[in-house]
Amino acid sequence: MNVKTKHRRTISLLLLLLSFCAFSQEKTIKGKISDINGHPIPGATIILKGTTSGTSSDFDGIYELHANISPESILVFSYVGMTSIEEAVNNRTTINVTLQENTQSLDEVIVIGYGAQEKKDVTGAVALVNSESFEERSNAQLGSLLQGQAAGVEVLANSGKPSEGMRIRIRGTNSITSGSEPLYIVDGVPTTDTRSINPSDIDAISVLKDASSAAIYGAQGANGVVIITTKRGTSEKPKISFDTYTGVSQVWNTLPVLNGEQYRDLMTEMGQNTNWDLYTSTTDWQQEIFQNGYTNNYQLALSGKTEGTNYYVSAGYLTQEGAVRSSEIERYNFKINLDQKVSDWLTIGSRIAYTQYRDVDVKDNTNVNSGGVLLGALSTPSIIDIYNPDGSFTSNPFQNWENPLASTDGLDREYKNQRLLGNLYFEFKFLNDFTFKTNLGIDNSHGVYDSFLDPFRTGYGRSLKGQAINNTNKDSYYIIENTLRYDKLINNHKIEALIGSVNQKSTWETSEIETRNFASASVTTPNGGSEVIKGTARKDEKSNASFISRLNYSYADKYLITANFRADGSSVFGPEQRWGYFPSFSAGWRVSEEGFLNNANALSDLKLRAGWGIVGNDQIAPYSYLGRAGSGANYPIGGVTQPGTFPSSIENLNLKWEESNQTNIGIDLSLFQHRVNITADAYIKKTKDLLYNAPLPTATGFESAIQNIGELENKGVEFSINTINIDHENFSWESGFNMAFNRNKITKLVDADVFQGTISGGRGEASLIREGEPLGILYGYRYGGVDPQTGAAFYLDNNGDSTFTPSADDRTIIGDANPDFTYGFTNTFTYKNLSLLVFLQGSQGNDMLNATRIEIEGMTDPKNQSLAVLDRWRQPGDFTDIPASSFGNADNSRISTRFIEDASYLRVKAVTLSYAFPSSILNKLKMSALKLYVTGENLLTFTDYSGFDPEVNAFGGSNTVRGIDFGTYPQTRTAIFGLNVTF
Repeated sequence: MNVKTKHRRTISLLLLLLSFCAFSQEKTIKGKISDINGHPIPGATIILKGTTSGTSSDFDGIYELHANISPESILVFSYVGMTSIEEAVNNRTTINVTLQENTQSLDEVIVIGYGAQEKKDVTGAVALVNSESFEERSNAQLGSLLQGQAAGVEVLANSGKPSEGMRIRIRGTNSITSGSEPLYIVDGVPTTDTRSINPSDIDAISVLKDASSAAIYGAQGANGVVIITTKRGTSEKPKISFDTYTGVSQVWNTLPVLNGEQYRDLMTEMGQNTNWDLYTSTTDWQQEIFQNGYTNNYQLALSGKTEGTNYYVSAGYLTQEGAVRSSEIERYNFKINLDQKVSDWLTIGSRIAYTQYRDVDVKDNTNVNSGGVLLGALSTPSIIDIYNPDGSFTSNPFQNWENPLASTDGLDREYKNQRLLGNLYFEFKFLNDFTFKTNLGIDNSHGVYDSFLDPFRTGYGRSLKGQAINNTNKDSYYIIENTLRYDKLINNHKIEALIGSVNQKSTWETSEIETRNFASASVTTPNGGSEVIKGTARKDEKSNASFISRLNYSYADKYLITANFRADGSSVFGPEQRWGYFPSFSAGWRVSEEGFLNNANALSDLKLRAGWGIVGNDQIAPYSYLGRAGSGANYPIGGVTQPGTFPSSIENLNLKWEESNQTNIGIDLSLFQHRVNITADAYIKKTKDLLYNAPLPTATGFESAIQNIGELENKGVEFSINTINIDHENFSWESGFNMAFNRNKITKLVDADVFQGTISGGRGEASLIREGEPLGILYGYRYGGVDPQTGAAFYLDNNGDSTFTPSADDRTIIGDANPDFTYGFTNTFTYKNLSLLVFLQGSQGNDMLNATRIEIEGMTDPKNQSLAVLDRWRQPGDFTDIPASSFGNADNSRISTRFIEDASYLRVKAVTLSYAFPSSILNKLKMSALKLYVTGENLLTFTDYSGFDPEVNAFGGSNTVRGIDFGTYPQTRTAIFGLNVTF
């Protein structure tokens, strides 16, 4: 470059700077900010675009901005709940603006059954959890993302196992024998298994809670409906996103047990003696069983849209080692979403998800002599090593109860599953207002469980001479839907009508083979065993046919009406009662749109809702109405065993649907330009014709049969409030709180009490089903205390008198596993590029039978015990609540109020701190977004419960047996470190 050229550029630059100084100088701009009614808006933000200069309006809506302002400068006016405005200065010194209410929250689209509605038009009880809630939390399960996020939606984490999954109850348990899980709809395809769904692919979740919204699903809607919508392309340019996180988890609580010396003293006191010199180890079995769990997750996605195409493609990988030894899962996810507008009248689309899933389970909810790992860690004495000199697992000195590592390491087991879930749809538009849609969906999976117990390492394996089990299952499902929709807007009248048909079919195939007597451990498949113990195969089918219809009508966005009707036919019911009919009706009144509220400045929106409907439940085994034949009644002829069958069930051709009649009233209230949003609902659900395995007269030759007998009621109140507490330029604070109260009661059933929930050790059942009481009642004896003279536990009989030998008739209700209320509280703080999420979740008023304590405080056998037994009775005159040891006698440790505890808890469910890099750095890195975050899950738990964890249930998702902890795998505390990158 020559000198002359340099001088020319220098002069040009100086002229440009002089020009800028002439036009950009310190200047003051004043004005007033008002709403459309002329009312001043205090606290509105005014920013000089592209700079950090700004100010806010005072109480009268007046502002003054002093800054370097040129005629080309642009001012941005904004206020929470209102649409932002940009104004060019153009040499003006006074700029007044009017901000209009941002109705985006009301225009938000909520996916409902076979369609979508704007939030302002919804008349049923529908909760929406969108992807913004997911982005601040990384989790491997769908249920975790819903927990505490929607009022009336109870997510039950019955165990902390990685493979466990979660159970969801919407407004209580609705059945005794039938399933109570909601219906899950994934991109239009119904499904029951959510473990293999990748949360990273989910865009939004709609929860249909009442009958008026769920009745469009008729026979499958009694337990509510969870509609899951996965992601689509959102930008014109292709967007690549990469998300990854790694986590470390630990059991947050351990239980103190006797050391070697204390155990020896107890065994001696109980009359158990051995050569103690042979047992001098100090093994901490909880330390051996519990470990640091590790989670790694990777997600890569490509998305975008053009004029006629919308696409989303993703791949994900998750591996998780549990905090209990040997438990793990592994999951591969592949997802393709595609929508193609072929012409103005035809759109074709598809949602395809393929999953490979693998897990290794851990046996819990049972005692050590049955292979229970958690109870084994507590009740195995510390005085033994892990291995014998020959490499086999050690056992209790007084019984052949092997240590818990025999269950985690001595048995090779694995479950693998491949699943294809997807659909293909065709949508035709014609005559302007009509749309015809055909949807074809499938959900096919194939699972294989393999286990091998070698013939040498474990005592059980040696007794069986090895054991191999192979179990396969193949599940096939398809759905065909044809719907015709009519949409019309005539002046202020908006009409949407829908009719259609649905056909579904499910097929299940299972087979199992078990062999024993292995010569070695070199061949681990069933063909290595010389003795076939079991060989079975079974196939079941279920079909449904349905006709659906719906009418939505609104007038001037003020008066809203929705009506649904569905007719369902199911193959699981008798020919006389195969069809069920499910109507619903709901109405809404947007009071805020009425003229008499025009001057209600604080009111942004007010809607009153009421709905009624009938929904059904057909979640029972196929062929339940038939008189079926059982196998295995073999008989000898001529000394040769011949196969035989026997009647295994009685015919009931009148078996029919469970039917839930539901009524809901609700209110949606929005205040202060949508800064405060409140939703409240009250409901009552009455279920009749319960499908129940009721006793039969002995003259029939059968003990029981599935019958329509009994009634059940759920009623409750739920509310949620979401607020924008602070919304300043660099700092914001938003909150969300929800709470739900539900009361459950069996209003009609058979006269006799039904006992369930058997606790091992000969102590009987712990759960009661009784007319007039809720499901989940805990049943047992009333503990009176300890006789100071004998050390024997005494109980109270029906008359309130003390007795050492109560009868079974003295048992009574001793607890209720149902909470008084559940709640969730979320706060999100944002300062510039930093964001902090704090999510609290809790349950109040629920009781727990800590049956773990029965095992480790019972002192009836050679198991190790809790430190609590150091306070046991030892000699006459001792005053204590812990009775004397009594080898072989369970009278001192009956199921009683002694072991009932308050399992209420408040849990810091998640805390996430994230940092989003600013655009100045992103531009240099050529990225669209970059975020780093750290999350803590289950950081703190506030509870009086003394067990491993208050959020468990030994009987899983049982409708009737809840609130029992029997060495159940606990929840874990987890630290997660993550990265989100978008190009």
